[in-house]
Amino acid sequence: MSQITKDTIIADILKVAPDAVPLFRSVGMNCLGCAMASGETLGEACAAHGVNVDELLGKLSEFTVTA
Repeated sequence: MSQITKDTIIADILKVAPDAVPLFRSVGMNCLGCAMASGETLGEACAAHGVNVDELLGKLSEFTVTA
């Protein structure tokens, strides 16, 4: 994965950026191990939780993401 976008699956983000868990939890996304995380995109989760996807993407960019 070279870049995290709103279309990236949450579980895929956590595979390459596990240190981002506290960030997700800070915006109310607490069920990161649930079935939804393995099939839900970042954009879908943000919409469901009332989170601005662009702001979260900006914060996620602070984490080292390697593929």
